[in-house]
Amino acid sequence: MSEIVKQKILLVDDEPDILEFLSYNLKKEGFLVQTASNGKDAIKMAIEFLPHLIILDVMMPGMDGIETCEEIKKQPLLKHSLVAFLTARGEDYSQIAGFEAGADDYIAKPIKPKVLVSRARALLKRFNAVAEFASHVDSHLVSIGDLVIDKERYVVTTAGVELSLPKKEFELLLLLASKPDKVFTRDEIYSSVWGDTIIVGDRTIDVHIRKLREKIGQEHIRTIKGVGYKYVD
Repeated sequence: MSEIVKQKILLVDDEPDILEFLSYNLKKEGFLVQTASNGKDAIKMAIEFLPHLIILDVMMPGMDGIETCEEIKKQPLLKHSLVAFLTARGEDYSQIAGFEAGADDYIAKPIKPKVLVSRARALLKRFNAVAEFASHVDSHLVSIGDLVIDKERYVVTTAGVELSLPKKEFELLLLLASKPDKVFTRDEIYSSVWGDTIIVGDRTIDVHIRKLREKIGQEHIRTIKGVGYKYVD
């Protein structure tokens, strides 16, 4: 029997009591829940957690919910995540601003736990429908952490920044990222990227690895001495 994948919800509110109350009731219904108390932490947590649904308070100090939602919607890895605003404000302009920022729903608080769970499930049904459709559209994408590789456009996006890599650098990165933490031997890399019939110098892989590290970060490609290389998130 295949393992049931739990749906993930990120709660964002600057009031600890509300976070604790909502988190408790959602976890009790079987959801995986993470929390954040401000917009900046919410964006970082969302990229790491990749929630199916983000329930986001509008009125927060510093970066408010509207700004947070706008930043979340800019992240390639979060483009299918749904956002529901949670707020005590009922003015029309607040709701309009929320929907213009990319919100999918608007929940007024205080809210009863059963109603919250019901709204969350309704939204997540929408996520599942979108994700099922997107799985066909996005089959050409490889995503690990904040790295997104578009195999059709030959474009790499990391931390929201789009890079255009030379063909061999792109193919080398795609090979390593296709199986994170797998160690690819130098022979495997030569065969997959350059082909068995092409003779290249011993330092060719090293040069391409160095250039990739300069562009995507030194920490993502690890050298296994005497063996080869692997991609780590």
